[in-house]
Amino acid sequence: MDNTEITIHDIAEILGINSSTVSRALNNSPRVAQKTKDKILEKATELGYQRNDLASNLRKSKTFTLGVIVPRISRHFFASAIAGIEETAFKEGYNVIICQSLESLEREQRIINTLLANRVDGVLISISMETKNDDHLLGLKQRNIPYVFFDRHCNTSINSKVVIDDFEAAFRATEHLIQQKSTVIAHFSGPQNLEIYKNRFKGYKAALEKYSIPFKEELVISSSLMEHDGNENVKKMLSLPYKVNGLFCANDVVAIGAIQYLKKVQIKIPDDIAIVGFSNETISSVIEPALTTINQSGLEIGTVATNLLINKISNATNKNINETIIVKTNLIERKSSLRKVN
Repeated sequence: MDNTEITIHDIAEILGINSSTVSRALNNSPRVAQKTKDKILEKATELGYQRNDLASNLRKSKTFTLGVIVPRISRHFFASAIAGIEETAFKEGYNVIICQSLESLEREQRIINTLLANRVDGVLISISMETKNDDHLLGLKQRNIPYVFFDRHCNTSINSKVVIDDFEAAFRATEHLIQQKSTVIAHFSGPQNLEIYKNRFKGYKAALEKYSIPFKEELVISSSLMEHDGNENVKKMLSLPYKVNGLFCANDVVAIGAIQYLKKVQIKIPDDIAIVGFSNETISSVIEPALTTINQSGLEIGTVATNLLINKISNATNKNINETIIVKTNLIERKSSLRKVN
């Protein structure tokens, strides 16, 4: 007999015992005598019986599976978040299905449908750059499947999310440039339909205002924040009639692209232009010069978001209670911004 086909009915027939007794024994029910349990477990092991958890969970209307949607698995932040998610989920007895939207709303919508088809108990999502609202999450709402945003989120008060204070972190990054004697500061921003980039822009602008530095709209250049965007953005920046001496980037990837181009055209970093990035990608500490950046712990955010989601799944009264948890960040100062300031 093929081991994968062994059922409780096979064990019951071989032992001449009722199949319901076999089921109770395999579930360690106190209704079955220990001697009978031992006999059943020994035969189950001998035959290579494997419990069908999926079928069991479906009967309980629960699959102990979480769906996770991130823009790109290759990004250090999201890889760290996934590590936190998986470790926390595993400890709580959940499996994880990991999907990436690759910054596509259409792909994100299809992933949601796939997760619904797989009957996940809950979803953790960091939205794509194309996502403007949570309309595509209606299927989750209709089936009462809880979901939690982490990092990138939709601007609505009726959803739970685990985020950082993007405004405060961006303010601190820009203030650091000002303290390093930068007086004309450009900002490489992400799409303004996303709350995180909107708030980073607001933090940048607020820091300029605090120190009475005129805001110049032309110095804010938006893009999808890829490395090649760093090259193109710098070209635009250098063509403007301003002598830029500071640059705050909404992520490290675009900052690294900017550094590479500035070095190519022999503009000195940080002497000519001091640079600060955001998210502390692994490469940020090894590029030359090493990149000053805002450190946000993907591991902590993933862990906190998973605990929040599992709590919503486990406690029916919490499913419709929405909570925002803010995880702290810190500025890591490196060579790309540190001038000799008197």
